[in-house]
Amino acid sequence: KKLLQPPDQGGDKTLSIRSTPSDAFVLFLMVEANHADYAKVGGFDGFYTYFAADGFTYGSTLRSWSKLQALASSTNTVFVPSVGPGYIDVSVRPWNAATTRDRKNGKYYEKSWQSALKSAPHNREHVVSITSFNEWHEGTQIEPAIPAIRGKPVNMRGSAKKYVDYGSLGPNGYLELTKKFSDQLTEMNKKFH
Repeated sequence: KKLLQPPDQGGDKTLSIRSTPSDAFVLFLMVEANHADYAKVGGFDGFYTYFAADGFTYGSTLRSWSKLQALASSTNTVFVPSVGPGYIDVSVRPWNAATTRDRKNGKYYEKSWQSALKSAPHNREHVVSITSFNEWHEGTQIEPAIPAIRGKPVNMRGSAKKYVDYGSLGPNGYLELTKKFSDQLTEMNKKFH
């Protein structure tokens, strides 16, 4: 709090970054519902959800996003939902199979984007983050893909990591979906310019 509150709002003038050359737009990660207190008193500019697995945390649960947008509106902060194409990290976290979210040939990503766009505020521009461009080990990548087997054995069974392609979406399928939904976001935000 001392770093993020302006001195005229209770921040420590020797520690606060506000109204200094070091000032920044600072987000916190919304994981649990009780993290709402950070939006209320933490001095943050907003919050984001990061995780690409719907239901993994309160923040990453798509049905929570309208409540999170309401929280942002009531605290004059910014809600940044994070969308992702799916999730599978069992090659690096073999115990985490319950968090796996199938891509469903792009349908999972589309649903994430639709939920993000639906949660847009009515009084300011909306921002959406993407998890991720190239986190292959978590299966959240959207960069171009072709089938491949890479590297030395890395998983518990001693076999190399197999990366799959994007099926009927083609190598650039997730970039094309990203453009489609980014264009919709840009159109929505035009009313604020």
